[in-house]
Amino acid sequence: MRKYEGKTVTEAIFSGRTGIPGALFSGKVWVYEWPPPPKIPPVVKSGTRSAIESRNVLRFSTQTKNGLKPLPQKSSKNPSITYADAGVDIDRGNKTKKRIKYLAHKTFTKGVLSEIGGFGGLFAIDKTKYQDPVLVSSVDGVGTKLKVAFEMKLHSTIGADLVNHCVNDIAVQGAAPMFFMDYLATGKLEPAVAEQIVEGLADACKHNGCALIGGETAEMPGFYPEGEYDLAGFILGVVEREKIITGKNVQIGDVILGLASNGLHTNGYSLARKLLFEVAGYTPDSYVNELKGKVGNELMRTHKSYWPAIKRLVDADCVSALAHITGGGITENLPRVLPKGVAASIELGTWPVQPIFEHLQQLGNVPQDEMLRTFNMGIGMLLVVPTEKFKKAQTLLDRAGEKSFTVGRIVKGDRKVMYT
Repeated sequence: MRKYEGKTVTEAIFSGRTGIPGALFSGKVWVYEWPPPPKIPPVVKSGTRSAIESRNVLRFSTQTKNGLKPLPQKSSKNPSITYADAGVDIDRGNKTKKRIKYLAHKTFTKGVLSEIGGFGGLFAIDKTKYQDPVLVSSVDGVGTKLKVAFEMKLHSTIGADLVNHCVNDIAVQGAAPMFFMDYLATGKLEPAVAEQIVEGLADACKHNGCALIGGETAEMPGFYPEGEYDLAGFILGVVEREKIITGKNVQIGDVILGLASNGLHTNGYSLARKLLFEVAGYTPDSYVNELKGKVGNELMRTHKSYWPAIKRLVDADCVSALAHITGGGITENLPRVLPKGVAASIELGTWPVQPIFEHLQQLGNVPQDEMLRTFNMGIGMLLVVPTEKFKKAQTLLDRAGEKSFTVGRIVKGDRKVMYT
């Protein structure tokens, strides 16, 4: 290392030198290793830079209007901390995404233009099928049904619950599903669990004819309890403008058909869990005679997709309105598709109510009105059909393997449901 004859390091600094032989210059910082120099003021200006005395290391940093901000000292005593140490394991996440990519690829349709892993998903509408296409979108989650899935460690069906729910939401407007995207967030990513979830998503997408073109997997340490996660999804569909179903053509005298649900689907679980687990003291493994099965199995029945049947009705122009019976039950959902000047008269007892609903009502002495605006009560989809197309609609539903029930009529009123 070079030396200055007759000058100390301190003197070299005070002399206004702009550089020190042997120093390492890295952008804005000079570091010079030197035996402990004579005591100097804590901060000494040298041209446009300043030096800070710290044991045997001189560190240089640009003077700012707000004063000098010393750089942190690196100590060999402190170990390096990584993102994984904070709870986010990028390598584990990347391995999981590789498997997710494989599962998503199995759902791809000819409209998909992008690969999994990009910043955005690309999809092309088939212009040969639509002259004036209108896009229809929806987003939803699974709700507290997830709590049952956590307790049972059953993650393979929850994805289908989400996809089918979203498919039904856009189907009521006559839209065919094109693609789906998911959001999975957890405190600690468990690759095996994530794979089960995405496999359920992919299977349901394939069944409904839509592509799983992307999603977000977020690992957020400390945000969720151990073993828990949240799941939400976004769907985009398309419908020819002239075939959009809005309910504007609903008329007095139209018939209301109901399609059976597969249990609770994904709504009313906060009340159901309270009644079954807190009031009755059941566990998911409890066998209940009234249900003819275990509580957990009943609660984890998959949300049904009605798109295969609805597609036939839409293509044949057989329906005036459709209502997906989710949170709010028939009471809250049917009025959403009724035009001004009409109401719905629903006749109770015209369809079979599944044992789970009757048992829930008995456990909590729940009022009938509360049941009807909380649960689907055995009807997952309602169809408003013109009287002249009633027989044709029934035939198409039979061919689709869908059992229907005549549950009511459209009457004069103001967009509400009346039970008889």
